[in-house]
Amino acid sequence: MVNVYMYVVDRDFGFAPNPFHNICTLATCKPDLRRVAKKEDWVIGMGGARLNATGRCVFAMKVSDSITFDEYWNNPLYKDKKPVHNGSKKMIVGDNIYHQNNNEWQQTNSHHSYPDGSPNPHNIKNDTRTNSVLISDHFFYFGEAAVEIPNDLLQKIGYSNTRGHRKFDLQHATPLILFFEKNYSVNIVYGDPFDFEAASSKYSAENNRLTAGA
Repeated sequence: MVNVYMYVVDRDFGFAPNPFHNICTLATCKPDLRRVAKKEDWVIGMGGARLNATGRCVFAMKVSDSITFDEYWNNPLYKDKKPVHNGSKKMIVGDNIYHQNNNEWQQTNSHHSYPDGSPNPHNIKNDTRTNSVLISDHFFYFGEAAVEIPNDLLQKIGYSNTRGHRKFDLQHATPLILFFEKNYSVNIVYGDPFDFEAASSKYSAENNRLTAGA
């Protein structure tokens, strides 16, 4: 059975999800969602109060594959998703940051590292709780151009902004999916991420705070 998972995007740096390089990926944060979402499922990120985007969609991706961190790291198809510390904002927010060495998790300098670029064990523990990266080659990313979803579509499936993710079966969520398919083109980044100007910042799950990058 195909499912549709929806959640509120608290921060939008272009890191989780990462919509760049013609592939949308969810490789960090949301370990519970990444554990249950499978190929052909949909993941939809809605805006919330912090982004001043309640009722608007930040992104929608149809899962084309779910792979391990090592598969993501070692596959040359995803080399552009590895962060480049002194690169463009698109490169700085790369989410291909984990791999294993002798069964130990390695974290490259990224949005989830400490300000000096060293590994952040709190983020490592949270991110790798689920060894799964969601890949999509069929997505809609709106970012700060987040589109307002007709209220009747959200009401019909019983969606409301809550903590964690919500699961809906495709039968009930089809009108919402068709809203994207009929009105927008796939694999286009319609707007920059809401928080793109802070792309070089670092986030820690330890205290749910941002710090400046090194």
